[in-house]
Amino acid sequence: MREARSRAMPPVREWPAVDLPGSEFDPVLAELMREGPVTRVSLPDGEGWAWLVTRHDDVRMVTDDPRFGRAAVLDRQVTRSAPHFAPARGAVGFLDPPDHTRLRRPVAASFTARGVERVRERSRDLLGELVDAMVAGGPPADLTEAVLRPFPVAVMGELMGVPPADRPALHTWTRLILSSSHGAEVSERAGRELSHYFADLVGPRSDGSGEDIASLLGVAVGRGGITLEEAVGLAVLLQVGGEAVTDNSGQMFHLLLTRPELAERLRSEPALRPRAVDELLRWIPHRNAVGLSRIALEDVVVKGVRIRAGEAVYVSYLAANRDPAVFPGPDAIDFDRSPNPHVSFGFGPHHCPGGMLVRLECELLVDAVLDRLPGLKLAVPPEDVPFKKGALIRGPEALPVTW
Repeated sequence: MREARSRAMPPVREWPAVDLPGSEFDPVLAELMREGPVTRVSLPDGEGWAWLVTRHDDVRMVTDDPRFGRAAVLDRQVTRSAPHFAPARGAVGFLDPPDHTRLRRPVAASFTARGVERVRERSRDLLGELVDAMVAGGPPADLTEAVLRPFPVAVMGELMGVPPADRPALHTWTRLILSSSHGAEVSERAGRELSHYFADLVGPRSDGSGEDIASLLGVAVGRGGITLEEAVGLAVLLQVGGEAVTDNSGQMFHLLLTRPELAERLRSEPALRPRAVDELLRWIPHRNAVGLSRIALEDVVVKGVRIRAGEAVYVSYLAANRDPAVFPGPDAIDFDRSPNPHVSFGFGPHHCPGGMLVRLECELLVDAVLDRLPGLKLAVPPEDVPFKKGALIRGPEALPVTW
């Protein structure tokens, strides 16, 4: 067994979290995918090395298999992409079922098809107001600043029950949490401020009439189903996750504006848009490196490689979405792709609950921007579009447009 283990052990590859231009796929990740389905990496922060799993079926297996746990990360020194990913005891991202299931249950209804439909018309109205204001200001304009940044903040505020006057502050805290360019201390302080805000907003409640997430969490706390600390942790996670729509949609429109044939097809075939949005969500490299690790709780063999109990494991959803065994011509954007079993929202117990909401927001954005502004184009050369630096979630800092 020791001999088999030795043959299976790949070298440890340094994987820096570099700022990549536009929607370029991470060249280090591409090399790791070619080297094997299971490799070893060392990331910029933390200690040691970790396994990296890149094939679609293996990613789904690891994320849905109770032999790999998140809670055990608390007791290990693990290599990680950034200081932000240091484990925090009690944080929902580091819980395993049944505690993780118990914590997500109070808000599950908000992210079902019915729950998302509840905010559709209000979201469309909010978006219309933002596009109207941008058009009234005349070209050129920054599509990110005028529409793509305030829209998901407003939608998440509606869903969370955050008063409109408070939403800019939440947006500022969230962007600081998601950026490594200001240093760990600034990000940690923003996290504390966001947590304090949600502790006040949620609070224990006995009235169960509210449909927003803060009300649902408050009732769950009041009934003793979850603690206030757990409710706050979940609210913070949802708020931070909701901000990713700005960056995903920024990359989406950057693609549509630099590949005008894609935009023209969506204008001429509106019925294609939901499927096209799903394909763009599959293709867009939405993050740098990887997210949170898991720990093998017992020895597990993945593609002939024995992962020992106690070793850290990462999965790459970006790599899984480019697996040629599942997605023929994976590097091409194919609006006719069907089926499209991408894992952009994760898989297993820790999958992102907001998948339906993200699809709704992206579809509304495509409808509003393409239909309202048929002459929309970049106001600068594509290579001059500034992309964020030191960010965990990739996307343009600004998207200068004219029409």
